[in-house]
Amino acid sequence: MVLPRWWRKRIPRYRLIGARCRSCGRIHYPPRNACPYCGSTELEEVQLPRTGVLESYTVVYSVPGDSRLHAPVLVGLVKLDNGVRLVAELTDASPEELKTGMRVEAAMRRIREDGDTGTIMYGIKFRPVLGKS
Repeated sequence: MVLPRWWRKRIPRYRLIGARCRSCGRIHYPPRNACPYCGSTELEEVQLPRTGVLESYTVVYSVPGDSRLHAPVLVGLVKLDNGVRLVAELTDASPEELKTGMRVEAAMRRIREDGDTGTIMYGIKFRPVLGKS
């Protein structure tokens, strides 16, 4: 993703803001211009919970570009406490420590670094909640 686009999308990415459809009432993330369920454009911003449950995960060993330095990459399907599901990178755990059903929480982490400018880009990753499963 190019730097200007990253900057424009930083608010929902940094604050976990989704959209609630005023027509059907469903919440989705990331926010879009139209509801992916009913097509309505009557949307409102909603703050999503920062905790949830890890429903599934995978370990990606073959990663592109500068991400190779951080392989393997852990990616999980997280069901937030309000029922919204999202796919996110997992952090602060090894593959052996992960298990489905464990509690996870959002954490601000480095996502990547722009090779040309050296700009570091941050975003939300999920980590295990300490002491909880």
